[in-house]
Amino acid sequence: MSRTVLVTGATGYIARHIIRRLLDRGHTVVGTTRDASRDAEMRAALEPVLADRSSLERYRTVSLDLLRYNGWDSAMEGVDTLIHTASPFPISSPKNADDVVRPAVDGTLRALRAAQAAGIANVVLTSSSVAVTETSDHQDIYDETCWTDPQKTGLSPYALSKTLAERAAWEFVSTEATGMRLSVINPTFVLGAPLGSDFGTSIKVIERLMRGTDPMLPRFGFACCDVGDVAEAHVRAMDRSEAAGRRHIIYDRFMWLEEIASVIRDAAPSARPARRVAPDVLMRLVGVFDPAVRGIVPQLGKITRADNSRMREALGLEPRDTRESVAETARWLTDRKAA
Repeated sequence: MSRTVLVTGATGYIARHIIRRLLDRGHTVVGTTRDASRDAEMRAALEPVLADRSSLERYRTVSLDLLRYNGWDSAMEGVDTLIHTASPFPISSPKNADDVVRPAVDGTLRALRAAQAAGIANVVLTSSSVAVTETSDHQDIYDETCWTDPQKTGLSPYALSKTLAERAAWEFVSTEATGMRLSVINPTFVLGAPLGSDFGTSIKVIERLMRGTDPMLPRFGFACCDVGDVAEAHVRAMDRSEAAGRRHIIYDRFMWLEEIASVIRDAAPSARPARRVAPDVLMRLVGVFDPAVRGIVPQLGKITRADNSRMREALGLEPRDTRESVAETARWLTDRKAA
């Protein structure tokens, strides 16, 4: 069945992949961004990868600010599904956590209230695995029943923002008698080639490794997934009744930075990722001066694994090997530099 879908944060890394799949499926898409002048940029990014380039006729960009009410009513006209992806993702922790938390929570609630007012019952929310894995007690394997503890010492503003925004969404649909069908996607660290020149913080991590910015690698890693799997999860959750009222972790494997660097070297021989692993005590010292390092210090030496059975069973998705996603990302960055 063809739908009309409003996707917030349309210029984002994940959102572009979602929009591509929606258009390929025959849906009509309204993409929101704070700056509607980015419509040409969006079309240029999407057109080369669409199965049928004429499907861009079913796409339009509208200007909306998640922190203001103006424009939501007209943007929601004729829409039957909301996919809310917009949320700030800083590469280093801001000095004031509210700079990330308030936009995430307020923006989520504003989008949901606008959808409710427009009679939209079908909602898919992009959350994150960081709303799952920062529990009070370490788990061997995390699943959708796990929730990050907002009071946990050392919790990053980003993890706090995603946790509180997702909590607010579940509370809204359960207490406001909205009748909404909410499905939540909780991606782990997302990798894979972007569409267009705009890309997310996860790709900047690969770029930093490729540049050899750091002489040694911290004993740190990520639970990883592929951006295509994340996008496909959103599209499938939109239509599958078994996805309603549930969270879905998107996960393939855990990779140490040392492993990621090895894949990069094979995929992009011109890259210069470090080979040595830094002692934890050195990273703690560097973290005093480098905010990007400071944010990972609490996770040094920790392995995070997730149960992806709901992704496979409810959404019918078998995860792509994210070693391939790392290689694809490295080649994309190499080609972009050479262009």
